[in-house]
Amino acid sequence: MSQKSNTHRTEETMKKPSLHPSLIFFFLATLLPLFLTVHSQPSSPSSDDSDFIRTSCNTTLYPDLCFSSLSNFSNSIHNDPTLLARAAISITLSKALKLGTYLSNVTTLLKSQEDNVPHPTAAAVFHDCFENLKDAVDEMRGSMKQMRDLVSTGSLESFRFQMSNVQTWLSAALTDEETCTDGFKDVQDEPRKDEVCARVDDVKKLTSNALALVNRCVDKAIH
Repeated sequence: MSQKSNTHRTEETMKKPSLHPSLIFFFLATLLPLFLTVHSQPSSPSSDDSDFIRTSCNTTLYPDLCFSSLSNFSNSIHNDPTLLARAAISITLSKALKLGTYLSNVTTLLKSQEDNVPHPTAAAVFHDCFENLKDAVDEMRGSMKQMRDLVSTGSLESFRFQMSNVQTWLSAALTDEETCTDGFKDVQDEPRKDEVCARVDDVKKLTSNALALVNRCVDKAIH
């Protein structure tokens, strides 16, 4: 290979920029609906479908939030606990992606203002929260993929193993979300602090509900 060709390839490699985290989150949030296998339906749900979702949501810690977030999916869930759990994960993932974009933008803004703010640690705390949320998103995506690829082999042991992966990832995501806001205890006079903590709390509640519905799905299959 000629020296000119090698030089050209090196230049191309050097010119490839890494995507800004906010762009990655925006890209994923934009494409997410294309990958969801359970879709909300605009038509009115039947009474049976609504009752199934309400009964299922009563097993969660936040039943009202659970029902309001999932009621639009009733016509495509068809009283199926697996489809309901999958819908709950996809809603949580979508919410987390939007929050991730917001956190990334705030972190970038605070870093650019660090020399002029009284508490420069705020930028580091927002960044740490963003990193924890990224981990939670990865774990939710793993859960979603496992649910989408769920294989019914007729073996209860195989089903339990696959679902245990989902349970582990969602539990880890919940831990990452809780860690996300730990550092904000030391942040003072930051106007975005309360909003971020509230939005992370919303994602935590949705994650908790999704995990509860996954647990219910497993219990239904076993008993």
